[in-house]
Amino acid sequence: MYHSTYSRSFRVTGLIILFFFLSKPIFAHAGIVDIEKMNAKDAAILYVQLGYKHILPLGLDHILFVLSLFLLNPRLKSILWQATTFTVAHTITLGLSMYQILPTATNWVEPLIALSIIYVALENIFSTKLKPYRIGIIFLFGLIHGMGFAGALGNIGLPPNAYMVSLLMFNLGVELGQITVILIAWFLLAKWFGNKIYYRKLIVIPLSVLISLIASYWLFERISF
Repeated sequence: MYHSTYSRSFRVTGLIILFFFLSKPIFAHAGIVDIEKMNAKDAAILYVQLGYKHILPLGLDHILFVLSLFLLNPRLKSILWQATTFTVAHTITLGLSMYQILPTATNWVEPLIALSIIYVALENIFSTKLKPYRIGIIFLFGLIHGMGFAGALGNIGLPPNAYMVSLLMFNLGVELGQITVILIAWFLLAKWFGNKIYYRKLIVIPLSVLISLIASYWLFERISF
């Protein structure tokens, strides 16, 4: 029953995302000419799409983190709890950073984002089930990723006339991007293979090893500046 309900919800959400991004022009960063004169409506459209674009296709590190969360336990209820925790956490630090309560650019944020991916990927390899403390770990990592989002948004800037609206819409765009990643992973992996006895051996472990290797390269690259 739960599986059927969540499946329908994911399909509806996917259709909404698809409709939205096919019905509106996608603004490139170069298209931001004068954000200071943007009204709230234009800002909302622009920043939700910029937030989405920061995940898909530009945010490979965030994509791999969300995918790592998904792999260990692909049940929709489980991934929704994890994704919600991650969203709440990165929303907090994104908001605090953009209001200059926290710094928007620090040298240690990007290496820690890479380290967070490595941790979750390794946990997928060495743990056979979702542990209760993982929610706390995800919240902590979400705070770090939020500062990464703030760094990207700080480079773009926010229109003074629609500061809060733009901030909220950027965060919404990030969330829609994360949901898209989950939808794709669920359809390609969990829907067909999630209940198979070979799921962990042939899917979870190989993908987690690959993700951890990519993130390890990023970690080395980001601390070797």
